[in-house]
Amino acid sequence: MDWEPVTDWLLEHGTRIAIILAIAIVVYYAMRRTVRTMVRHALERTMDDVPKTEVKKREETLTWLFYTTTKIIIAVVALVLILSEVGINVGAILAGFGVAGIAIAFAAQSFIKDVIAGFIIAMENQFNVGDVVSVGGVTGIVEGLNVRRTTLRDLDGILHTVPNGEIRITSNYTKVWSRANLDIGIAYGEDADEAMMIIKDVWKEMAKDPDWGPSILSKDPSILRVNELGDSAVVIKIVGDTIAMQQWAVMGEFRRRIKRVFDEKGIEIPWPHSKIYFGDTGEKAGEPAAKKPRRRKKFLPPERILPPEEEDVE
Repeated sequence: MDWEPVTDWLLEHGTRIAIILAIAIVVYYAMRRTVRTMVRHALERTMDDVPKTEVKKREETLTWLFYTTTKIIIAVVALVLILSEVGINVGAILAGFGVAGIAIAFAAQSFIKDVIAGFIIAMENQFNVGDVVSVGGVTGIVEGLNVRRTTLRDLDGILHTVPNGEIRITSNYTKVWSRANLDIGIAYGEDADEAMMIIKDVWKEMAKDPDWGPSILSKDPSILRVNELGDSAVVIKIVGDTIAMQQWAVMGEFRRRIKRVFDEKGIEIPWPHSKIYFGDTGEKAGEPAAKKPRRRKKFLPPERILPPEEEDVE
C-alpha cells in the first residue's frame, strides 16, 4: 500500500489543522486570563459610586457572559477552518442553510428570542449572579446567567431554569440596597405611642450594635406609623433600609428583640383566641353553669327465691 498520499496530506493539511487547534486553545486561555481584568477595570471607572458588593456581582456576571460567548465564537471559527482543510465545502453548507433558512427560522424562534432577551438583561444590568430575584413566577438567588437562560435556586434548594425569553417582569430584591418592612401588632388595651417609642429605640439600639450596625443603612426608621386598626390588633409599621441581601436577617433579629422588650415591658402581642360552645346549658348569659349532680344507678341485689312452703297434709 502506497502511504505517500496520506503522508503528504497529513504534512500539508494535518499541520494546518494542528495550528488552527493550537491557536484556538491559546486564544481561549488568553481570553480567560484577560477578560476578568478588563471587565474589572471597566466597572471601576463606570461604577465608582456603587457598593463593592454590587460591583463584584456585576463583574462575575459579565465575566461569565463573555466567557461563554467567546468560547462559542472560538469553537465555531475553528470548526469552519478545520472543515475547509478537510475538503468540505463550507460555502455550499452555508448556501444550504440559506435555502432552508425559513424552516430554521421558524424552528429557532424561541432560541433567538431567548438570546436577544439575555443580551438585553445583561446590558441593562437588570440583575446579576448572586442577586435574589423573582422572574417567570420563580423566586430565588441567581446562580447562573447566560444569553439563553437564567438559573435560580430557591429556599428549598430547588434549581429552576428559566428561559430568558419567558422573562417579562423582573423583581430584584437586592439591587444596590434592600429594605426591611415589618408589621408589628399590639393589643388594643396597650398605649400605641409608648409601643412606637419602644420600637424606635430598639431599632436605634440595633443600629449601634457592632454586629448588626454595618448591615443597617437607616439609623432611624424611615417609616414608623400606625398602619392598621385590625380586628384584634393595632398594627404598627416600621420600615428601614439595609445593605443588599441583609433585610431578612435584620428583620429576624429585630423581631427577636421586640419580643424580648415587649415581654419585659408587659406589652401584649395579640394572638387569635377561640371559644368553644357546647350548646345551651339552661343558664343565664354571663353566669357559669352550675354543676349538675351525677345520677348514680342503683344496683339492687337479685330477688331472693324462696322454696315454696310445704302444704299441710291432713
